[in-house]
Amino acid sequence: MTRPYVTCHMSPSIDGRIVTAKWGLLRRLSAEYERTAQTFDADAWIIGRISMEPYAGKTRVPHGKVRRRIPRKDFIADSDAESYAIAIDPSGKLTWKSNAIGGEHVITVLSERVSDDYLAFLQSRGISYLFGGRTSIDLKKILVKLRKEFGIRKLLLEGGGKINGSFLAAGLIDELSVLVAPVADGGIGTPSLFDAQAGRGPSRRLRLISVERLKGDLVWLRYEVRR
Repeated sequence: MTRPYVTCHMSPSIDGRIVTAKWGLLRRLSAEYERTAQTFDADAWIIGRISMEPYAGKTRVPHGKVRRRIPRKDFIADSDAESYAIAIDPSGKLTWKSNAIGGEHVITVLSERVSDDYLAFLQSRGISYLFGGRTSIDLKKILVKLRKEFGIRKLLLEGGGKINGSFLAAGLIDELSVLVAPVADGGIGTPSLFDAQAGRGPSRRLRLISVERLKGDLVWLRYEVRR
């Protein structure tokens, strides 16, 4: 395979919602989520910009100091890390405080429309970046680069509904791991497991791999995506 094996690992409510703040069981759910995630022995995890903001932190990006155009070529700061934290940030809005999250080297995925100031900022921080396209992100192209440049073979997709939906629509999810919380959310307009597009979405058939009941009335379901 020329790209990583992608497992979408999420913890939705019974009705597929993924915003956990008001459920009242965050500590228990988080512990089981992290424990089950570790069983996949993944080389990296990937999420979108909004989900990554709390991890990235906030700092100042210098402006007006770059006097030359920086070529839109991938920048590889560390290709030999034990694991990687990957953000999809087409417009370059994350203001990273560090090039690592919990010891995991940061890779950010950009479009070519980002500014030279932002690229200089990432380079000064020692943050790797990959270009996914001129104005939007070609996810398959990015996955091939992650395998080639960083040796990533197993990737956990842990994004919001739009990122997960984009991977689903592109046919890039190999396995779905769902830790179902014992909550009926009922929220209208809140993010769900897959939010690919309005109307009929890119439905995919699944094959059940395993079912396991966990502490706290959680149920862990694993599915293989049929091709």
